[in-house]
Amino acid sequence: MGETFGDYAVLGKKMPRVDARLKVTGQAKYAADYDLPHMLWGQIKRSPYPHARILNIDTSKAEKLPGVKAVTTGKDFNGFKWGWSGPTRDEEPFATTKVRYQYEGVAAVAAIDQDIADEACDLIEVDYEPLPGVFDPFEAMKEGAPLVHEDRPENICVEYHWDFGDVDKAFAESHLVREDTFQTPRMAKGYIEPPAVVAYWADDSHVVFQGAKGSPYFPYRILAKCFNLPLSNIRVIQPFIGSDFGGTKNDMVHCDFAAPMLAKKTGRPVKLVYTQFDELTTCLRRHPMWVTVKTGVTKEGILTATSLKVIADGGAYTRMSPLTMFLVGTCMTLPYKLPNFKYDAYNYFTNNPSSAAMRGHGLYHSRFAADVQLEMIAEELGLDPVEIRLKNSIENPKPGEVYETVNEVHVASCGMQECIEKVAEAVNWKKVKGHKKVEGEKAYGMGFAAATYNSGTKLSAHNACAAIVRICEDGSVNYLTGASDVGQGSDTVTCAIAAEVLGIGLDDIDLKRVDTAFTPVDPGSYGSRVTVLAGQAARNAALDAKRQLLEVAAKQFEVKPEDVEIKNKQVFVKSNPEKNMPWWKLVRIACYDTPGKVIIGRGYSTQGISMYGLADFSKGVGDIGTNYSFTAQANEVEVDVETGVVRCTDNSVIAHDCGFPLNPQAVETQCQGGAYHQGIAAALYEEFKMDKGQTLNPNFIDYKRPRANEAPMSKVIHVLTNDPYGPYGAKEASEGSTCSAPPAIINAIHNATGIWIKDLPAQPEKLFWALKEKREKDKGKK
Repeated sequence: MGETFGDYAVLGKKMPRVDARLKVTGQAKYAADYDLPHMLWGQIKRSPYPHARILNIDTSKAEKLPGVKAVTTGKDFNGFKWGWSGPTRDEEPFATTKVRYQYEGVAAVAAIDQDIADEACDLIEVDYEPLPGVFDPFEAMKEGAPLVHEDRPENICVEYHWDFGDVDKAFAESHLVREDTFQTPRMAKGYIEPPAVVAYWADDSHVVFQGAKGSPYFPYRILAKCFNLPLSNIRVIQPFIGSDFGGTKNDMVHCDFAAPMLAKKTGRPVKLVYTQFDELTTCLRRHPMWVTVKTGVTKEGILTATSLKVIADGGAYTRMSPLTMFLVGTCMTLPYKLPNFKYDAYNYFTNNPSSAAMRGHGLYHSRFAADVQLEMIAEELGLDPVEIRLKNSIENPKPGEVYETVNEVHVASCGMQECIEKVAEAVNWKKVKGHKKVEGEKAYGMGFAAATYNSGTKLSAHNACAAIVRICEDGSVNYLTGASDVGQGSDTVTCAIAAEVLGIGLDDIDLKRVDTAFTPVDPGSYGSRVTVLAGQAARNAALDAKRQLLEVAAKQFEVKPEDVEIKNKQVFVKSNPEKNMPWWKLVRIACYDTPGKVIIGRGYSTQGISMYGLADFSKGVGDIGTNYSFTAQANEVEVDVETGVVRCTDNSVIAHDCGFPLNPQAVETQCQGGAYHQGIAAALYEEFKMDKGQTLNPNFIDYKRPRANEAPMSKVIHVLTNDPYGPYGAKEASEGSTCSAPPAIINAIHNATGIWIKDLPAQPEKLFWALKEKREKDKGKK
């Protein structure tokens, strides 16, 4: 079990961000900034069709164009296919026999400049046989529908059927049973740094890949298999990168294969950088889903059972869909107590770009549907929305105890009830509940919601997360990790953990960027895992280094190692603090006066799911991480009843249980980003418009996102639970807030107008027509 937070020197206080860009020498800041001698530019030839058979690819004209150095097609990869796991490996680096979505790559070129590369792509002649396609799951499921993959009958990508307890009996005994269908759209990840890579071969058997990857050990393994090389011959260097929220920086795209293949053919470095159009037309989106929730409750509003049926559009390839559909279902038994639960999930292949993870992965869909429906049930029963949540929410387990759900999900700490209470108090809920305010053409309403998210996710077969702490002879420290900071602040936190253990300052730690030739392996940045697992690895590595230093100090003081402590860069005997020396002196003695001594600490993560066993996707049981965060949220909205325009006001509050906030300022800003930007975006703005596989709004003018004034930065309240399975009591921070925001906003719109929006986003035209219909009905009643 982990330690409870105490009086630490660094953690839990405001701390500066570790700016890795300033600590990297000899590397460019960003992937797209790399320029190497004799470097070539790459470009990708893409299909104009969403579904077509490839009859022939003629690259001869492109190869003859002056300035073109190489051309590659899918045939150069000798049938290699890749994917998240063995059963999901259904995608080639480039399509060879059939394209399955519009703008899928079929070839790539390398030339001396970008213009020539673009012209060469135009000269590649591809003969296609257009095929009928399927563009939503309801088309895909029809008998006789065109098959996206000939070996996947009925276009089924993923299918789950779970049944816990006795749902039918519980429904029969319930006072009220309600069924509703909700829809969530396909969404962009929204980052402004597109995929970019530079690749070159150090020799015939060693490839160097420098790319914008938040999970660099994914391409590390995939490229090794693709080029039939040992892992030791693959070097992935990670520059400073921004966020991706589950997008292409975690997964592979065409340029990641094209650059090393073209570099191999030419013997020169090759750079490929996507445009924002490339990103928004071809890269990974949030799954569109149709979520049908059937819920039973007692007269008092206690949940008795839930049946969940989900239909999803997985796009052209499997990608992360098995995990997505698992997450949609497994956490329906959180954050409320649910004794009976049934889940039927159907994810279909379509001729759209592939769907994949996005912040709030999976839980965003089902928590939106379930929490809006809970508000509907409260209204139908005449119950207070806060009270019904408090009645049903999971209590915080006592120390040493664990709450187990009906599907064997384990909760070691839970601040859900306290989150609900604190938010209700902060917005003066007893006064504002159910009372909309009208000022001219503006109606104001307050909505409430609660959510959860998994913490410390462990997915890959090799779940290792390791760190190295090297003490330099002058007392400075090198911190090496394979974990990636993609904007979430994990570099700061892990360095702070190492500094905390060693009793030195954050400025004494120098972080080394991820380079698979030197840094220890780490699965990557996804599933809110880095602070929890990489944080524990950092702590263990620092403890290992500290142990070695305390042994040296003990000899100097003629005491036992356990009698010595290091704090504030001072080394002293606990029982006699006057017996001391400065940090630098101890390090000097350890390095110079101890023959052969080099202080290198090693550590890796051990926390989490090994206690209960790995989650079983097919059965829907078990944990995929260490624990779960919990969030409650209240949002006030202003609705223009004439136009349907909705604006979120500053009168909004989040209470968030992340165990213990190691960096409170970072937790607050992450929650504000998750809830008050991405959450508002999901509720009111974002949706890819599609027409038979074509993206109609592939730019950030037509693809609407909230501006700064439309996403207010509201109050964040920390609820401390000191999780026993995270370093210094920490759990995931902020991803749960992405899941609580959409239902809170939709509930607020209902409070203001009396209208339920079940299909996101609640864009003005949708609300306009709903308001008009309501006015006409109200007139008819009179």
